[in-house]
Amino acid sequence: MRYLSAFYTDIGTQKKSNQDSLLIQEANTATGTTLLAVLCDGLGGLQKGEIASAEMIKAFSAWFQYQYPVLLNQRFTADVLRESWSQLVSETHRKLTAYGKTRGLSLGTTVEAVLFCEKRYYVFHIGDCRVYKKTGVLQQITKDQTYIQQEMDYGRMTLEEAIKDPKRNMLLQCVGAGNYLAPDFIQGELAPEQGFLICSDGFRHVISTGEIAEGMRLPSSHHEDLMRKRLEGLTELCKQRGEKDNITSIWIQVCR
Repeated sequence: MRYLSAFYTDIGTQKKSNQDSLLIQEANTATGTTLLAVLCDGLGGLQKGEIASAEMIKAFSAWFQYQYPVLLNQRFTADVLRESWSQLVSETHRKLTAYGKTRGLSLGTTVEAVLFCEKRYYVFHIGDCRVYKKTGVLQQITKDQTYIQQEMDYGRMTLEEAIKDPKRNMLLQCVGAGNYLAPDFIQGELAPEQGFLICSDGFRHVISTGEIAEGMRLPSSHHEDLMRKRLEGLTELCKQRGEKDNITSIWIQVCR
């Protein structure tokens, strides 16, 4: 498979810093091109969220450079990848927790990591950033790890109630805060012309999935500059509608 990639990040209209961090890395291997995309949203309600998100990105970058080649030379499976990522995130969780305790700080970050390799994709998900897949229609393939999503799953809250609930931004878990991590791991087959959108919650609060899908509709002849302009346009729409959070998105397009 071949991939096109684009990203756009914006501090937003009211934040003093951008606590979102991202990574896109690509490598040629014996089995074809591999691409890793990671987005981490440092928690704005906690101190030094940008430190937490940057540290998590740094860890994934080192993993891709040093550990991933080792996995490829061994027997690479989804279970092996899941265990490797779980260990990586757990170690970063311990480091961030210790850093916060020694300095009297609270810090944390979400994690959205997607690996594209050998005609498959693998998603590692903690928090409320999202991954969407577009194959004709747009499909959300991650589930928010939030209080309101939990309440809706249990049938104790409707979507209309969730949108207005004062706890709508409460995360159930994040890296660097709390004692328990239960990441979601999702995998699937890749197909030519699929698009994948990874976004922070600030990107999707005030725009609809229909608007996102329309923005990801590409002409037959397309390129990364056009993809970036589409992401920028959706980001500006978010700001026009009053989004206050940092806004970050990554778009990976699978090519023939």
